[in-house]
Amino acid sequence: MIVAGVDAGSLSAEAALVNEKGEVIAQSVVLMGGCSPKASEEALKVALNKVNLSIDDLSYIVATGCGREISPSANARVTEITCIARGAYSIFPSCRTIIDIGGQDTKVIRVNDRGIVSEFDMNDKCAAGTGRFLEVMANALGVELDQMGKHSLEFEEDLQISSVCTVFAESEVISLQSQGKPVNDILRGIHKAIADRTVGLLERIGVEKDVVMTGGVAKNIGVVRAIEEKLGLSLIIPDEPQTVGAIGAARIALQKA
Repeated sequence: MIVAGVDAGSLSAEAALVNEKGEVIAQSVVLMGGCSPKASEEALKVALNKVNLSIDDLSYIVATGCGREISPSANARVTEITCIARGAYSIFPSCRTIIDIGGQDTKVIRVNDRGIVSEFDMNDKCAAGTGRFLEVMANALGVELDQMGKHSLEFEEDLQISSVCTVFAESEVISLQSQGKPVNDILRGIHKAIADRTVGLLERIGVEKDVVMTGGVAKNIGVVRAIEEKLGLSLIIPDEPQTVGAIGAARIALQKA
């Protein structure tokens, strides 16, 4: 028996396939803009192709993410909070706190020793401090998105970006550039601003070890290091942080099947 989880996010869609033993046999990340039926189906197709399967081979499909209600192949739909928690706990059973920063929102989740959600909070009204925020900053500085983290670790002056609002922060960045501040120093300030906002959310629900970080922004080592410094502890990063929600959805699909 093979089941699938599909996570239709705001900027990408992910899929994960799980067998009857609970093993992840394939996963995919499709960067074509999420929250659409096309993105969900493409992510599922890519994962299926990796193991030479078709959609007819699947016993059950659970969809999550902002596009879950319009995922055409899904048998059931489950919220991102539940799926991220299930996925993170299944990979790291010692996990008690989860930070998930995706394309358009930030979620912080606390789970108990059985992986059940006990507390959560999220920044869902503004893209500040998310993947979209980083895209705007990268464009303003002329830096490749996947190089931001590495460059920020090479800072000299520890600059402070006072606003994490995308519009105001972009103005600050442009002002710092006009003052001749090095790009690496500005990137450090941007990542610290994201860390401040994220830890602010965490303080509302409480932090308990181990802390796992998921979502696309977990691939940015600069943001990871800034959050670690602010919290005073190390974060656990999955090998593929973007597919954790899809893995959680697939595990729920296995349970339902």
